Amino acid sequence: MKHRSLVLFMLLLLVLSPLLVAAADDFELTIPLPLTGKPAKFGEIMKHSYEIAVEEINAKGGVKGKKIVLGFEDSTGKPETARAIVEKLIDSKKQPIIVGEYTSACAKAVAAVAEERKTPYLIVASADDDITQNKYKYVFRQNQVNAHYGDAVVDFLKNVVKPKSIAILYESSAFGTSGADAMEKDAVKINAKVVLKEKFETGAIDFKPLLSKVKAEQPDVVYTVAYANEAQLIMKQAKELRVDARLYAGGAAGFAIPEFIKGAQDAAEFVISATLWSPQLKYEGAKEFADKYKAKYGEYPSYHGASAYAAMHVTADALNRAKGLSPDEIRDALKATDLKTAYGPVKFEDKEGYQNQNFHETLVIQVQKGEFENIWPQSQAGKAYIFPIPSWRERK
Repeated sequence: MKHRSLVLFMLLLLVLSPLLVAAADDFELTIPLPLTGKPAKFGEIMKHSYEIAVEEINAKGGVKGKKIVLGFEDSTGKPETARAIVEKLIDSKKQPIIVGEYTSACAKAVAAVAEERKTPYLIVASADDDITQNKYKYVFRQNQVNAHYGDAVVDFLKNVVKPKSIAILYESSAFGTSGADAMEKDAVKINAKVVLKEKFETGAIDFKPLLSKVKAEQPDVVYTVAYANEAQLIMKQAKELRVDARLYAGGAAGFAIPEFIKGAQDAAEFVISATLWSPQLKYEGAKEFADKYKAKYGEYPSYHGASAYAAMHVTADALNRAKGLSPDEIRDALKATDLKTAYGPVKFEDKEGYQNQNFHETLVIQVQKGEFENIWPQSQAGKAYIFPIPSWRERK
């Protein structure tokens, strides 16, 4: 009986040993993302992009000879859920680096945990300024801060539109609030009066009372900071009410994803938006990534996807350069990052009151004939801008 048990045990070891070796040779990386709930569309774009990048990285040998095994946990866009996920990843799974999340509220929660646990955290698409203003040593941000999201838009307004008045609409999130505050300050710089600054709740569906206020003020520019559904509804209802302005502008996010054009339909035409990336940019690898994504998922990715794709390559680069795979060794390698990616150059700097922040060029895109086109700065323009735009009555 003992002999039979020993034989069975040895056979089991023979069967399992390749699996155990394979597991030891893997680098497991779980990413928190909103895969359900209101921000799920952004989470989906980012998830697809992480997966494309990991396929490429593993095909070239992975990290330190280990294959990256990617996993995802759904935060649903709730900070308390994101926090719980990351506490588990660090405390139980001993994951030595955290990458991801989408909303600024979730990123703030994750950043606090990462700093407390002394685990490096790479932020990919969360823009609220103060995330990298807390003197955190372990928190790094690849995407631009909200204070600079609108740089290219402001330059376009200053040089082309020259507005005398602006209405600012924004949703009640950390991202929305900081984006609206940034534009309010920028309006002063271009001598435009903010005639209306109004907040709406995330998840709102009726914007007609708010848009009636805009109509009464008759601003030259309507600037809105919103996520996906709200951005679409605002433009559709502005068309219904025929709220005319010399220009409608978005502060990235919901205005800069393919879903905006699909949802707002012809009401999206001529709207401009800030963005951090476009498939038309001439960064090395940008076109290849965009084409690969479109071939697989039927549409081009937004800047959120490009940032996620690049973030995985930045992570792999840091892991490969790190002396070892401890959190402190990875943190030191991240700090020394100086990498050209399909998303643009990535280098984490301490300046302007920010720590470990990548300062990234911004762009202006405009919806023309149902497609996003680069229009500003002129050095990156693929098409000429359309301005002034026709009134709602003048449109076919």
